[in-house]
Amino acid sequence: MTILPRRLPALIVLAALSASALTGCTSHLDRHGHVFTDEDIKQVRPGMSKEQVKVSLGTPDTTSTIGGGAYYYISSTQRHAPFMKPAVVDRKVVAVYFNESESVVRMANYGLRDGRIVDFMKGETPSRNSDLTMIEQFFGNLGNRAGNLGKDDDVDPF
Repeated sequence: MTILPRRLPALIVLAALSASALTGCTSHLDRHGHVFTDEDIKQVRPGMSKEQVKVSLGTPDTTSTIGGGAYYYISSTQRHAPFMKPAVVDRKVVAVYFNESESVVRMANYGLRDGRIVDFMKGETPSRNSDLTMIEQFFGNLGNRAGNLGKDDDVDPF
């Protein structure tokens, strides 16, 4: 009986450390952008003005000015896993199209299956020679060094 109470605090600490370590290894979802219900989308009807659409759905994420124009409301869901780049698991775009008199003609719902992911902002700066392999870069650098040998010999330092 004296052994069990001595080990009990150590077991509790071990269980707490295991639980905290495991929570760091789980993935989580991040949602960005507009989140609409079916009732929100049903409020928009053909013939509504642009201002009425803004009152119903809010300010669009982006707009188009071709023809009568369009409002685009975008939402995105990303899965973040430890040590991995975030992956887009869902994307929804609600498009409201207008005619030349700026009244609603139709609406469309687009999802991830309707397009492809275009990453406009990678957060990476392109580097020079990034398309060359390491061996090509090494031998290219040797060629540059060999070509520069003896060029500085003719310069008088004084």
